[in-house]
Amino acid sequence: MVTKAEAADLPENADLRRADSLAREIFSDIANKWALLIIEALGDRTLRFSELRDEVEGISHKMLTQNLRLLERNGLLERTVHPVVPPKVEYTLTEPGRALRVTIDGLCEWTQRHLHEIEASRHRFDT
Repeated sequence: MVTKAEAADLPENADLRRADSLAREIFSDIANKWALLIIEALGDRTLRFSELRDEVEGISHKMLTQNLRLLERNGLLERTVHPVVPPKVEYTLTEPGRALRVTIDGLCEWTQRHLHEIEASRHRFDT
């Protein structure tokens, strides 16, 4: 995270601490469980909508659609529509999306590495 001194050197739109910054808006778009799971599921592959829905267990049609649109809007994935009947739509990560995936992979590894400790802490807290 950025310190106060470092934040003073950032343009206003890059400061996550500012409620009106573009950086915070982008962070909000991508830092949700569905967006993270979609990026992780895509990886280096190109997948169709139904394949993505199968990969991300528990996601509804509506949530998948909303998150795919958010990720596309932010330039993290590319949507390709093939002019065939029935329509064929494919999704793949862009270069910024693949770069973000490296960070998400690290978060997934951290979660797996500390899962038992977190689970034990939750148990102690809840009892």
